[in-house]
Amino acid sequence: MQNKTILILKGDGIGPEVIEQALKVLDVISQKYNHKFEYIEALIGGVAIDKCGVPLPDETLELAKSSDAVLLGAVGDWKYDNLDFDIRPEKGLLGLRKGLRLFANLRPVKIFEELISSSPLKENLIKDTDIMIVRELSGGIYFGSPRGTEIKKGEKTAFNTMIYSESEIKRIAKVAFESAMLRNKKVCSIDKENVLDVSRLWRDVVIKISKDYPEVELYHMYVDNAAMQLIMEPKQFDVILTSNLFGDILSDEASVLSGSLGLLPSASLPADGGVGMFEPCHGSAPNFKGLDVVNPIATILSAAMMLKYSFNMEKEAQNIETAVSEVLKQGYRTKDILKNENEQLVGTSKMGDLIANEAGKR
Repeated sequence: MQNKTILILKGDGIGPEVIEQALKVLDVISQKYNHKFEYIEALIGGVAIDKCGVPLPDETLELAKSSDAVLLGAVGDWKYDNLDFDIRPEKGLLGLRKGLRLFANLRPVKIFEELISSSPLKENLIKDTDIMIVRELSGGIYFGSPRGTEIKKGEKTAFNTMIYSESEIKRIAKVAFESAMLRNKKVCSIDKENVLDVSRLWRDVVIKISKDYPEVELYHMYVDNAAMQLIMEPKQFDVILTSNLFGDILSDEASVLSGSLGLLPSASLPADGGVGMFEPCHGSAPNFKGLDVVNPIATILSAAMMLKYSFNMEKEAQNIETAVSEVLKQGYRTKDILKNENEQLVGTSKMGDLIANEAGKR
């Protein structure tokens, strides 16, 4: 029996709805395997702005640091778009990543056999696709300085700085190579080495780290070519290693392979065995808030990643993944992945119930 404290950050938009479904599944897992999961809720994003005036209250960050893991829904809403950048909902997410020292973002892209028809790509292109995207999360252009807006030569000019240190590249490269050792032993490092000084350093350091993993095949690809190759021949990839900005874009592009962004989970891990954060790759989708139509599978699979990476509960995580696959095999679909007449449309809550029920059977 294990006792774990999980900080629940429901956030904005559809965040509360998808989180509720993940909690249904976690409740079943805790009962089935005799674990105790204590849930503590806190505010982040727009709801935190409304109640506390800031997107990441100090209390939320302190609770996160004292928890065993963080499960996040989504942040953001159009009504906050006119706020200053420093107090917008997304700033709360960036602050949480920084406060927890989360540097490695793992985004698996695996095609469910039952959902091949949901993808806009041909079956022969995507069948058996299984990619792990390892994205550096705490550096690069999102956090680099100087940054800002100023008047130059009589006109407004904005600037951001893409910056990486050798140590930052080393630690994320090690995560990618360690992941590859557990998979098919191939790492594709994505950069823009032909034009960016940062990418030249990135490539040099990755090559050095690869010497410690002689069993792993390393190859490099420019980000523009990688964007094309992800669509043309996704099965060529095993582990993709990339920077913050490139990883953000490519992982969202990769969601097309599965047929919906609502299927992609993620894990954000710290450097020192600290508190990990787990969240779906999709956004808050405020236009779907409260309609019971969105897909909770990405959040449920994020909870499975939490069990695996933070709690070392491999068997329990596999139970959830199998339960998701079984429910899809039975033909149940949320609106975003409904393609055929013989499939049964269900809402967010019903999909959560079905997966929780299936997890209890296994």
